[in-house]
Amino acid sequence: MYAVIRAGGKQHKVAKGDVIEVERVKNSGENLEFTPLLVVDDKGKARSAKSDLTKARVLAKVVGEAKGAKIEVRKYRNKTGYRRHTGHRQRYTTIQISDIKLSGGTAKNKEGSSDGT
Repeated sequence: MYAVIRAGGKQHKVAKGDVIEVERVKNSGENLEFTPLLVVDDKGKARSAKSDLTKARVLAKVVGEAKGAKIEVRKYRNKTGYRRHTGHRQRYTTIQISDIKLSGGTAKNKEGSSDGT
């Protein structure tokens, strides 16, 4: 099973156990919770945000924080004395996806109980 989440203005395809880097999360406590945009279960059934994802959650644990590579911007115009130099270094939070839950429990538990009835 995998889910598509939105973090830091970008979308990430995640599954249980994945370790990804997202843009820095200011409230970087021990655990994070994301609302998925799309969930595809083990049987290949896709659930979009318009259907039954109002109670779905993706749980993640913060592993650490890091800085990205330095990006340098230089501007120069010939014969005018115009020179500018600036830079940027993005901060990232490394997270590990611990579970993908649909409206009650995990998707495997929900699917198993619905197949039995």
